[in-house]
Amino acid sequence: MHVLPAGEAIPPSLKGAVVAIGNFDGLHRGHQELFKVARAEAARRGVKWGILTFEPHPASFFRPHEPVFRLTPQPLKARLAAALGADLLAVAHFDETLATRTPEDFVESHLVNWLGVSHVVSGYDFHFGKGRKGTPEILRQLGLAHGFGATAVEQVTDDADGNAPFSSSSIRSALRRGHVRAAAHDLGYRWTVMGEVVHGDKRGRTIGFPTANIIVDPGAEPARGIYAVEVRDAAAAEGTPAWLGAAYFGDRPTFNTNRTFLETYLLDVDVDLYGRTLLVSFHDLIRGDKTFASVGELIDQMKDDCAQARDILARDSETDEMAGFALGRLQREGRV
Repeated sequence: MHVLPAGEAIPPSLKGAVVAIGNFDGLHRGHQELFKVARAEAARRGVKWGILTFEPHPASFFRPHEPVFRLTPQPLKARLAAALGADLLAVAHFDETLATRTPEDFVESHLVNWLGVSHVVSGYDFHFGKGRKGTPEILRQLGLAHGFGATAVEQVTDDADGNAPFSSSSIRSALRRGHVRAAAHDLGYRWTVMGEVVHGDKRGRTIGFPTANIIVDPGAEPARGIYAVEVRDAAAAEGTPAWLGAAYFGDRPTFNTNRTFLETYLLDVDVDLYGRTLLVSFHDLIRGDKTFASVGELIDQMKDDCAQARDILARDSETDEMAGFALGRLQREGRV
């Protein structure tokens, strides 16, 4: 898959592609339906297909002092898009210039002059241009004027959950409440943090639980606590088995650090992970964060946490609830 940064010329082989357009934070099951439409239209036309998205997240531009809980920052978004078979991920820079463009200017500058699209797929509620005046109908009309087609996909809902719509906001809400499995059901894969392992204060090593520390993006705020996780090296070959682990997301109240950490302890293996980029996939919340009266009490609890993590991961390996979803299967096979 070709990742096309803002302003970079598109390769000739990708001109005339069918492009799905939107923020697509999470690439959840609703988004994936749009991608299916784009892929089918591309096959009908005999062209490539891809995704046009925006960085930074528009909410970060309009509310710069309110960090956004990103389900899939751009590196992870690109990895998932490639796994879904996209040929292109075009990344438009969302700034004041883009925010104040008229719908007509946006279509001409980005869809026609930059990408040279043959067809665009959007959600039914997609808005663009200054004052969000652009709508799917305006996109269709502008497409007619510029020689490309446009399809608006109606709201995608979950038949198994009372026709509830798939939503990035509802997935963030589920993660904030520790409802990891509900979030995975809507994503179609297990929510994952991707990041480089950095040196911490090595406190875990001194108490017998050496951890891999990842700095999470500002705004990331799943429920504080201990999770059962699977861990992969992002650079590992496809099909490489995951490591099993217990991960902590929180502020270490026992040690008064006032910093947010994602720390992962690998079960039953000792691997030097410093400098590697890891994919930490969350299976379930074991318990919420708490303050312990002593380090000894904390160690006893961590031993119990690890035992529970093993049990959860063993059950999930036998009955994988993600097996019915495309990205869930690919994640299980170590291909994401």
